[in-house]
Amino acid sequence: MSQPQLFEGAALADGLTPELRKPVSVLIADGAVTGLFDGSAPARARTGARVIDASGATIVPSMVDCHSHLTLPGGAQWVARGGDPTAELIDAAERNAAALTAAGIRWVRDVGSPRRPDTPDGRERALALSLRDLWRGRPDYPYVRAAGTWVTRGGSLPPGLSVEVQDADGLLAASLAQLDDGADLVKLYLDGPDADVAPWSAGEVRRVVDAVHARGATVAAHGTGLANCRLAAEAAVDTLEHGFTIDADVARLLVANRVTVVSTLSVLQSWQGFASTTTIDRFTTRAGRQRVAERLETAQQSVRMAHAAGVAIAAGSDFGGGSVRAGHLAWEVEGLVRAGLEPWEALGAATWRGGEVLRDPRAGRLAVGGPAHFTLVHGDPLSDPAALWRVWRAL
Repeated sequence: MSQPQLFEGAALADGLTPELRKPVSVLIADGAVTGLFDGSAPARARTGARVIDASGATIVPSMVDCHSHLTLPGGAQWVARGGDPTAELIDAAERNAAALTAAGIRWVRDVGSPRRPDTPDGRERALALSLRDLWRGRPDYPYVRAAGTWVTRGGSLPPGLSVEVQDADGLLAASLAQLDDGADLVKLYLDGPDADVAPWSAGEVRRVVDAVHARGATVAAHGTGLANCRLAAEAAVDTLEHGFTIDADVARLLVANRVTVVSTLSVLQSWQGFASTTTIDRFTTRAGRQRVAERLETAQQSVRMAHAAGVAIAAGSDFGGGSVRAGHLAWEVEGLVRAGLEPWEALGAATWRGGEVLRDPRAGRLAVGGPAHFTLVHGDPLSDPAALWRVWRAL
Protein backbone atom coordinates (compact mmCIF):
# COMPACT_ATOMS: atom_id res chain seq x y z
CA MET A 1 0.00 0.00 0.00
CA SER A 2 1.23 3.48 -0.86
CA GLN A 3 1.21 6.37 1.58
CA PRO A 4 -2.06 8.33 1.39
CA GLN A 5 -1.80 11.85 0.01
CA LEU A 6 -3.92 14.76 1.18
CA PHE A 7 -4.26 17.75 -1.17
CA GLU A 8 -5.38 20.60 1.01
CA GLY A 9 -6.65 24.13 0.49
CA ALA A 10 -7.56 24.01 -3.20
CA ALA A 11 -10.64 25.16 -5.07
CA LEU A 12 -12.71 22.64 -7.06
CA ALA A 13 -14.24 23.15 -10.51
CA ASP A 14 -16.25 20.06 -11.45
CA GLY A 15 -18.08 21.26 -14.57
CA LEU A 16 -21.44 20.64 -12.89
CA THR A 17 -22.05 24.10 -11.44
CA PRO A 18 -20.97 27.65 -12.35
CA GLU A 19 -19.31 28.29 -8.97
CA LEU A 20 -16.02 27.15 -7.50
CA ARG A 21 -16.23 25.02 -4.38
CA LYS A 22 -13.57 26.27 -1.96
CA PRO A 23 -11.60 25.42 -0.04
CA VAL A 24 -11.59 21.68 -0.45
CA SER A 25 -9.29 18.86 0.60
CA VAL A 26 -8.93 15.60 -1.33
CA LEU A 27 -7.50 12.43 0.20
CA ILE A 28 -6.25 9.69 -2.10
CA ALA A 29 -4.82 6.25 -1.40
CA ASP A 30 -3.93 3.31 -3.63
CA GLY A 31 -5.24 5.01 -6.75
CA ALA A 32 -8.66 5.95 -5.36
CA VAL A 33 -10.29 9.01 -3.83
CA THR A 34 -10.93 8.13 -0.19
CA GLY A 35 -12.06 11.51 1.08
CA LEU A 36 -13.42 14.80 -0.28
CA PHE A 37 -13.87 17.48 2.36
CA ASP A 38 -15.00 21.08 2.47
CA GLY A 39 -12.36 23.07 4.31
CA SER A 40 -9.56 21.30 6.14
CA ALA A 41 -9.61 17.55 6.37
CA PRO A 42 -10.48 16.00 9.76
CA ALA A 43 -7.73 14.58 11.93
CA ARG A 44 -8.57 11.01 10.97
CA ALA A 45 -7.85 11.82 7.30
CA ARG A 46 -4.56 13.50 8.12
CA THR A 47 -3.17 10.62 10.14
CA GLY A 48 -0.40 8.93 8.21
CA ALA A 49 -1.00 11.02 5.10
CA ARG A 50 1.46 13.14 3.19
CA VAL A 51 -0.07 16.60 3.22
CA ILE A 52 0.37 18.62 0.01
CA ASP A 53 -0.32 22.34 0.07
CA ALA A 54 -2.62 22.95 -2.91
CA SER A 55 -3.61 26.46 -1.93
CA GLY A 56 -4.06 28.76 -4.90
CA ALA A 57 -4.69 25.88 -7.29
CA THR A 58 -7.95 24.61 -8.73
CA ILE A 59 -8.71 20.91 -8.86
CA VAL A 60 -10.39 19.75 -12.07
CA PRO A 61 -11.54 16.18 -12.71
CA SER A 62 -9.35 14.52 -15.31
CA MET A 63 -10.69 15.31 -18.76
CA VAL A 64 -12.19 13.08 -21.44
CA ASP A 65 -11.17 13.57 -25.08
CA CYS A 66 -14.17 12.16 -26.93
CA HIS A 67 -12.73 12.44 -30.43
CA SER A 68 -9.16 11.36 -31.02
CA HIS A 69 -6.92 9.24 -33.20
CA LEU A 70 -4.27 7.77 -30.93
CA THR A 71 -2.06 6.28 -33.60
CA LEU A 72 -1.62 9.39 -35.74
CA PRO A 73 0.61 12.43 -35.13
CA GLY A 74 -1.58 15.24 -36.52
CA GLY A 75 -0.14 18.44 -37.95
CA ALA A 76 -0.72 20.12 -41.28
CA GLN A 77 -0.21 16.86 -43.25
CA TRP A 78 -2.45 14.74 -41.02
CA VAL A 79 -4.11 12.75 -43.82
CA ALA A 80 -0.81 11.72 -45.40
CA ARG A 81 0.48 10.52 -42.03
CA GLY A 82 -2.14 7.75 -42.06
CA GLY A 83 0.07 5.91 -44.54
CA ASP A 84 3.19 5.96 -42.36
CA PRO A 85 4.81 2.61 -41.39
CA THR A 86 3.24 0.83 -38.43
CA ALA A 87 6.32 1.28 -36.23
CA GLU A 88 6.11 5.05 -36.69
CA LEU A 89 2.40 5.07 -35.85
CA ILE A 90 3.05 3.07 -32.68
CA ASP A 91 5.76 5.56 -31.71
CA ALA A 92 3.31 8.41 -32.32
CA ALA A 93 0.75 6.65 -30.11
CA GLU A 94 3.23 6.30 -27.26
CA ARG A 95 4.06 10.00 -27.44
CA ASN A 96 0.38 10.86 -27.64
CA ALA A 97 -0.39 8.81 -24.53
CA ALA A 98 2.33 10.59 -22.57
CA ALA A 99 1.07 13.99 -23.70
CA LEU A 100 -2.48 13.13 -22.68
CA THR A 101 -1.67 12.08 -19.14
CA ALA A 102 0.66 15.07 -18.64
CA ALA A 103 -2.20 17.39 -19.65
CA GLY A 104 -4.67 15.77 -17.28
CA ILE A 105 -6.61 13.89 -19.97
CA ARG A 106 -7.11 10.39 -18.58
CA TRP A 107 -9.91 9.08 -20.75
CA VAL A 108 -9.75 9.01 -24.52
CA ARG A 109 -12.10 7.77 -27.23
CA ASP A 110 -10.34 6.73 -30.41
CA VAL A 111 -12.64 7.11 -33.40
CA GLY A 112 -10.59 5.55 -36.16
CA SER A 113 -7.15 4.13 -36.85
CA PRO A 114 -5.55 2.44 -39.85
CA ARG A 115 -6.02 -1.30 -40.21
CA ARG A 116 -2.66 -3.05 -40.16
CA PRO A 117 -1.46 -6.67 -40.31
CA ASP A 118 1.59 -6.00 -38.11
CA THR A 119 -0.07 -4.84 -34.88
CA PRO A 120 1.72 -5.54 -31.58
CA ASP A 121 -0.53 -8.52 -30.86
CA GLY A 122 -0.16 -9.95 -34.36
CA ARG A 123 -3.84 -9.61 -35.24
CA GLU A 124 -4.78 -7.81 -38.45
CA ARG A 125 -7.15 -5.13 -37.27
CA ALA A 126 -7.30 -1.43 -36.45
CA LEU A 127 -4.06 -0.49 -34.76
CA ALA A 128 -5.71 1.36 -31.87
CA LEU A 129 -7.50 -1.81 -30.79
CA SER A 130 -4.18 -3.58 -30.31
CA LEU A 131 -2.71 -0.66 -28.36
CA ARG A 132 -5.83 -0.36 -26.20
CA ASP A 133 -5.36 -3.96 -25.11
CA LEU A 134 -1.61 -3.52 -24.63
CA TRP A 135 -2.08 -0.46 -22.41
CA ARG A 136 -5.02 -1.74 -20.37
CA GLY A 137 -4.37 -1.66 -16.63
CA ARG A 138 -1.15 0.35 -16.91
CA PRO A 139 -1.41 3.43 -14.66
CA ASP A 140 0.78 5.64 -16.84
CA TYR A 141 -1.56 5.31 -19.84
CA PRO A 142 -5.04 6.74 -20.45
CA TYR A 143 -8.17 4.63 -20.39
CA VAL A 144 -9.08 3.92 -23.99
CA ARG A 145 -12.35 3.25 -25.78
CA ALA A 146 -11.63 2.49 -29.41
CA ALA A 147 -13.50 2.16 -32.66
CA GLY A 148 -12.00 0.07 -35.41
CA THR A 149 -11.29 1.61 -38.78
CA TRP A 150 -13.44 4.26 -40.46
CA VAL A 151 -16.31 2.70 -42.47
CA THR A 152 -16.85 4.81 -45.57
CA ARG A 153 -18.65 4.94 -48.87
CA GLY A 154 -16.09 4.13 -51.56
CA GLY A 155 -14.21 7.20 -52.71
CA SER A 156 -14.75 9.28 -49.56
CA LEU A 157 -11.22 9.03 -48.13
CA PRO A 158 -7.79 8.35 -49.67
CA PRO A 159 -7.37 4.70 -50.73
CA GLY A 160 -6.14 2.35 -48.03
CA LEU A 161 -7.12 4.50 -45.06
CA SER A 162 -10.62 3.15 -44.43
CA VAL A 163 -12.88 0.15 -44.98
CA GLU A 164 -14.75 1.07 -48.15
CA VAL A 165 -18.22 -0.24 -48.97
CA GLN A 166 -20.55 0.35 -51.89
CA ASP A 167 -24.02 -0.65 -50.68
CA ALA A 168 -26.15 -0.89 -47.56
CA ASP A 169 -25.46 -4.59 -47.00
CA GLY A 170 -21.75 -3.88 -47.16
CA LEU A 171 -22.19 -1.01 -44.69
CA LEU A 172 -23.83 -3.32 -42.17
CA ALA A 173 -21.35 -6.14 -42.67
CA ALA A 174 -18.30 -3.87 -42.35
CA SER A 175 -19.71 -2.25 -39.22
CA LEU A 176 -20.32 -5.54 -37.46
CA ALA A 177 -16.89 -6.76 -38.55
CA GLN A 178 -15.39 -3.94 -36.49
CA LEU A 179 -17.12 -5.36 -33.43
CA ASP A 180 -15.87 -8.83 -34.32
CA ASP A 181 -12.36 -7.33 -34.24
CA GLY A 182 -12.97 -6.14 -30.68
CA ALA A 183 -14.03 -2.52 -31.22
CA ASP A 184 -15.90 -0.74 -28.42
CA LEU A 185 -17.81 1.36 -30.94
CA VAL A 186 -18.30 1.72 -34.69
CA LYS A 187 -17.21 4.80 -36.61
CA LEU A 188 -19.27 5.65 -39.68
CA TYR A 189 -17.89 8.30 -42.01
CA LEU A 190 -21.01 10.03 -43.30
CA ASP A 191 -19.29 12.56 -45.57
CA GLY A 192 -19.54 10.89 -48.96
CA PRO A 193 -17.74 11.43 -52.26
CA ASP A 194 -20.12 14.32 -52.96
CA ALA A 195 -19.88 16.68 -50.00
CA ASP A 196 -23.42 17.97 -50.53
CA VAL A 197 -25.14 14.60 -50.79
CA ALA A 198 -25.66 12.10 -47.97
CA PRO A 199 -24.08 8.75 -48.97
CA TRP A 200 -26.81 6.64 -47.36
CA SER A 201 -30.46 6.88 -46.42
CA ALA A 202 -31.51 7.31 -42.81
CA GLY A 203 -33.05 3.84 -42.91
CA GLU A 204 -29.80 2.27 -44.06
CA VAL A 205 -27.81 3.90 -41.28
CA ARG A 206 -30.52 3.18 -38.71
CA ARG A 207 -30.23 -0.49 -39.63
CA VAL A 208 -26.56 -0.34 -38.61
CA VAL A 209 -27.35 1.55 -35.42
CA ASP A 210 -29.90 -1.05 -34.35
CA ALA A 211 -27.54 -3.94 -35.09
CA VAL A 212 -24.65 -2.32 -33.24
CA HIS A 213 -26.85 -1.51 -30.26
CA ALA A 214 -27.97 -5.14 -30.17
CA ARG A 215 -24.31 -6.03 -29.67
CA GLY A 216 -24.02 -3.60 -26.74
CA ALA A 217 -21.88 -1.06 -28.62
CA THR A 218 -22.38 2.47 -29.91
CA VAL A 219 -22.16 4.34 -33.22
CA ALA A 220 -20.13 7.49 -33.81
CA ALA A 221 -20.88 9.27 -37.07
CA HIS A 222 -18.58 11.77 -38.77
CA GLY A 223 -20.62 14.56 -40.31
CA THR A 224 -19.58 18.04 -41.39
CA GLY A 225 -21.99 19.17 -44.14
CA LEU A 226 -25.68 19.85 -43.57
CA ALA A 227 -26.88 16.75 -45.45
CA ASN A 228 -24.57 14.49 -43.47
CA CYS A 229 -25.39 16.06 -40.11
CA ARG A 230 -29.06 15.64 -40.91
CA LEU A 231 -28.46 11.98 -41.81
CA ALA A 232 -26.78 11.35 -38.46
CA ALA A 233 -29.64 13.03 -36.62
CA GLU A 234 -32.36 11.17 -38.52
CA ALA A 235 -30.61 7.82 -38.06
CA ALA A 236 -30.32 8.38 -34.29
CA VAL A 237 -26.62 7.56 -34.04
CA ASP A 238 -25.14 7.92 -30.57
CA THR A 239 -22.81 10.79 -31.43
CA LEU A 240 -22.44 13.23 -34.28
CA GLU A 241 -18.73 13.95 -34.61
CA HIS A 242 -17.77 17.50 -35.63
CA GLY A 243 -21.30 18.68 -36.53
CA PHE A 244 -19.93 21.68 -38.39
CA THR A 245 -23.23 22.48 -40.13
CA ILE A 246 -26.34 22.30 -37.95
CA ASP A 247 -29.51 24.26 -38.57
CA ALA A 248 -32.59 24.58 -36.36
CA ASP A 249 -34.29 21.52 -37.85
CA VAL A 250 -31.23 19.31 -37.42
CA ALA A 251 -30.82 20.58 -33.85
CA ARG A 252 -34.43 19.60 -33.13
CA LEU A 253 -33.82 16.11 -34.53
CA LEU A 254 -30.65 15.71 -32.48
CA VAL A 255 -32.57 16.47 -29.30
CA ALA A 256 -35.49 14.24 -30.24
CA ASN A 257 -33.19 11.29 -31.03
CA ARG A 258 -30.84 11.91 -28.10
CA VAL A 259 -27.76 12.37 -30.23
CA THR A 260 -24.75 13.96 -28.55
CA VAL A 261 -22.62 16.34 -30.62
CA VAL A 262 -18.87 15.88 -30.14
CA SER A 263 -17.39 19.24 -31.04
CA THR A 264 -13.98 19.70 -32.66
CA LEU A 265 -13.81 23.45 -33.20
CA SER A 266 -10.10 23.55 -32.41
CA VAL A 267 -9.39 21.76 -35.70
CA LEU A 268 -10.57 24.78 -37.65
CA GLN A 269 -8.75 27.13 -35.29
CA SER A 270 -5.53 25.21 -35.94
CA TRP A 271 -6.05 25.61 -39.68
CA GLN A 272 -6.11 29.35 -39.20
CA GLY A 273 -2.71 29.09 -37.55
CA PHE A 274 -1.35 27.16 -40.52
CA ALA A 275 -1.91 30.28 -42.66
CA SER A 276 1.25 31.74 -41.13
CA THR A 277 3.23 28.59 -40.23
CA THR A 278 3.03 26.64 -43.51
CA THR A 279 3.32 27.24 -47.24
CA ILE A 280 0.38 24.94 -48.05
CA ASP A 281 -2.00 26.66 -50.46
CA ARG A 282 -5.23 25.47 -48.84
CA PHE A 283 -4.23 27.40 -45.70
CA THR A 284 -2.13 30.26 -46.99
CA THR A 285 -3.88 31.68 -50.05
CA ARG A 286 -6.40 34.43 -49.65
CA ALA A 287 -9.17 32.11 -50.85
CA GLY A 288 -7.99 29.36 -48.52
CA ARG A 289 -7.96 31.65 -45.48
CA GLN A 290 -11.43 32.88 -46.36
CA ARG A 291 -12.79 29.33 -46.64
CA VAL A 292 -11.38 28.37 -43.25
CA ALA A 293 -12.76 31.52 -41.62
CA GLU A 294 -16.21 30.84 -43.08
CA ARG A 295 -16.16 27.20 -41.97
CA LEU A 296 -15.20 28.20 -38.44
CA GLU A 297 -17.95 30.80 -38.29
CA THR A 298 -20.51 28.22 -39.48
CA ALA A 299 -19.24 25.63 -37.01
CA GLN A 300 -19.43 28.08 -34.11
CA GLN A 301 -22.96 29.03 -35.08
CA SER A 302 -23.86 25.33 -35.29
CA VAL A 303 -22.63 24.71 -31.74
CA ARG A 304 -24.49 27.82 -30.58
CA MET A 305 -27.72 26.61 -32.19
CA ALA A 306 -27.35 23.06 -30.90
CA HIS A 307 -26.64 24.25 -27.38
CA ALA A 308 -29.61 26.60 -27.39
CA ALA A 309 -31.85 23.73 -28.50
CA GLY A 310 -30.68 21.54 -25.63
CA VAL A 311 -28.37 19.17 -27.54
CA ALA A 312 -25.82 17.44 -25.31
CA ILE A 313 -22.30 18.54 -26.27
CA ALA A 314 -19.08 16.69 -25.46
CA ALA A 315 -15.59 17.91 -26.32
CA GLY A 316 -13.10 16.35 -28.69
CA SER A 317 -9.82 17.54 -30.12
CA ASP A 318 -9.55 15.27 -33.20
CA PHE A 319 -5.85 15.02 -32.44
CA GLY A 320 -3.88 12.81 -34.79
CA GLY A 321 -6.61 12.19 -37.32
CA GLY A 322 -7.03 15.93 -37.55
CA SER A 323 -4.45 18.67 -37.32
CA VAL A 324 -4.50 19.20 -33.55
CA ARG A 325 -1.89 17.54 -31.32
CA ALA A 326 -2.49 15.26 -28.34
CA GLY A 327 -3.04 16.91 -24.98
CA HIS A 328 -4.64 20.09 -26.34
CA LEU A 329 -8.24 19.54 -25.27
CA ALA A 330 -8.14 22.83 -23.38
CA TRP A 331 -8.18 24.50 -26.79
CA GLU A 332 -11.59 22.93 -27.44
CA VAL A 333 -12.93 24.17 -24.11
CA GLU A 334 -11.87 27.69 -25.05
CA GLY A 335 -13.50 27.27 -28.45
CA LEU A 336 -16.79 26.17 -26.90
CA VAL A 337 -16.82 29.27 -24.72
CA ARG A 338 -16.29 31.44 -27.80
CA ALA A 339 -19.21 29.59 -29.42
CA GLY A 340 -21.54 30.56 -26.60
CA LEU A 341 -21.25 27.99 -23.81
CA GLU A 342 -20.64 29.23 -20.30
CA PRO A 343 -17.18 28.23 -19.03
CA TRP A 344 -18.62 25.72 -16.58
CA GLU A 345 -20.66 24.12 -19.38
CA ALA A 346 -17.60 23.92 -21.61
CA LEU A 347 -15.62 22.29 -18.80
CA GLY A 348 -18.48 19.84 -18.33
CA ALA A 349 -18.28 18.99 -22.02
CA ALA A 350 -14.65 17.97 -21.49
CA THR A 351 -15.26 16.05 -18.26
CA TRP A 352 -18.48 14.37 -17.09
CA ARG A 353 -20.31 14.75 -20.40
CA GLY A 354 -17.49 12.80 -22.04
CA GLY A 355 -17.95 10.16 -19.37
CA GLU A 356 -21.58 9.83 -20.42
CA VAL A 357 -20.49 9.26 -24.02
CA LEU A 358 -18.08 6.56 -22.82
CA ARG A 359 -20.79 5.08 -20.59
CA ASP A 360 -18.33 5.29 -17.73
CA PRO A 361 -19.76 6.99 -14.62
CA ARG A 362 -16.23 7.43 -13.22
CA ALA A 363 -14.84 9.31 -16.21
CA GLY A 364 -14.54 13.07 -15.84
CA ARG A 365 -15.87 13.08 -12.27
CA LEU A 366 -14.26 13.42 -8.86
CA ALA A 367 -16.00 11.34 -6.21
CA VAL A 368 -15.18 9.27 -3.16
CA GLY A 369 -14.58 5.71 -4.31
CA GLY A 370 -13.68 6.80 -7.82
CA PRO A 371 -10.23 6.80 -9.39
CA ALA A 372 -7.72 9.36 -8.14
CA HIS A 373 -7.46 11.15 -11.45
CA PHE A 374 -7.60 14.92 -11.29
CA THR A 375 -5.55 17.89 -12.34
CA LEU A 376 -4.38 20.91 -10.39
CA VAL A 377 -4.23 24.07 -12.48
CA HIS A 378 -3.32 27.69 -11.80
CA GLY A 379 -6.33 29.93 -12.08
CA ASP A 380 -10.08 29.58 -12.23
CA PRO A 381 -11.30 27.71 -15.34
CA LEU A 382 -14.86 28.82 -14.58
CA SER A 383 -13.91 32.40 -15.40
CA ASP A 384 -10.75 31.80 -17.46
CA PRO A 385 -10.78 28.58 -19.50
CA ALA A 386 -7.12 29.17 -20.41
CA ALA A 387 -6.32 28.05 -16.85
CA LEU A 388 -6.68 24.47 -18.12
CA TRP A 389 -3.39 24.92 -19.98
CA ARG A 390 -1.58 25.86 -16.76
CA VAL A 391 -1.21 22.39 -15.31
CA TRP A 392 0.68 22.20 -12.04
CA ARG A 393 0.12 18.54 -11.34
CA ALA A 394 -1.79 15.76 -13.10
CA LEU A 395 -2.69 12.52 -11.34
